Amino acid sequence: SDGTRSGFPAMRDFVQRVVETLSVDDNKDRVSVVQYSRDPAVQFYLNTYKTKGEILDTVRGLRHKGGRPLNTGAALQHLRDNVFTASAGSRRQEGVPQLLIVLSGGRSFDSVDAPASALKDLGVITYTIGSRASDSSELQKIAHEPSHALSVSEFTDLPDTPYHYHTHGVFYRRHPSRRDVVFLLDGSDGTRSGFPAMRDFVQRVVETLSVDDNKDRVSVVQYSRDPAVQFYLNTYKTKGEILDTVRGLRHKGGRPLNTGAALQHLRDNVFTASAGSRRQEGVPQLLIVLSGGRSFDSVDAPASALKDLGVITYTIGSRASDSSELQKIAHEPSHALSVSEFTDLPDVQEQFSSVINKVLVSTTHMTPTGPGKKMIDFKGQGYGQMICDFSFRLHIITTHMVCQVSSCNF
Repeated sequence: SDGTRSGFPAMRDFVQRVVETLSVDDNKDRVSVVQYSRDPAVQFYLNTYKTKGEILDTVRGLRHKGGRPLNTGAALQHLRDNVFTASAGSRRQEGVPQLLIVLSGGRSFDSVDAPASALKDLGVITYTIGSRASDSSELQKIAHEPSHALSVSEFTDLPDTPYHYHTHGVFYRRHPSRRDVVFLLDGSDGTRSGFPAMRDFVQRVVETLSVDDNKDRVSVVQYSRDPAVQFYLNTYKTKGEILDTVRGLRHKGGRPLNTGAALQHLRDNVFTASAGSRRQEGVPQLLIVLSGGRSFDSVDAPASALKDLGVITYTIGSRASDSSELQKIAHEPSHALSVSEFTDLPDVQEQFSSVINKVLVSTTHMTPTGPGKKMIDFKGQGYGQMICDFSFRLHIITTHMVCQVSSCNF
């Protein structure tokens, strides 16, 4: 906006310094830049450029947009609808955490409440950096949590290098791998004989998880005509409690098999913060569906709704299942496995464990390290290598720039 004209070169330089630290050329990291004032203007999308050189050349050539008033709310909504999308290069539906960094130098003319909430509902983890002219309460509202709202006196005070941030303020540090794992078990009349094998399969998967230190959480839902939650993600805190409950599960019975209704129930009642889901913290959401028959109702809309939520779904069917239906439910066709009978589940246990253990996406958080300036170190440590979709959004209306770090996958 007009208010950030003098600070814009510093904002642009900040973006360049962050991009310099990223791994773009091997497609681990992706970058987008959007500038806005009255209206947002996408400089380039996450899938526009494939090399770091192209991105840096474009960023160096950015010109201040100008204009007023500052409609941060409209800009955030534009990100929600047009940038955090698969068509724009976002890998959210592949389980890549979505991060947004907003640099804002003034108070928004429109409301940020609904768009900020919409981004959180999408699983976007937002950080804000404001200047002296910013509205600190507004920035805290936009941020994923108040501690993610940072400030500098002027944008010219942004550090010279990303690593400078660690010395002066905030370090962007990885947590150990965390996952929220939900099992959806077909408890209809058709799976009565196979249910003990399904129950044993759940036990074996739970044995591999890190529950006791709260890295992983588990929920089990059984369904036939209607879904029945056996326990939620926040019901139990120890692996022992979960295993004891799973061993005691009894076959639900009933018909018909309404897989669509069960998936919708998960969307509305299990993958929620109140039920223990940490989706809004960037923790990967995994759903494992064991289904022994064709659904009586449609799975299309509920399956799409879970994908839109960022849930990574795996399906395992039996001989009586509809393979095309299971592929439709799964996050991608390769995530749909099958056995002749559920008593054969041990035969695919290793294959399944190999697939699920690839989802070791770690969330990150900003940890205060001292007063003054604040910084982000985007380097990954631990499992694998960090993959990110960085979408820098420059909202310019009164010194505004939104650096949208649109995802990090490890």
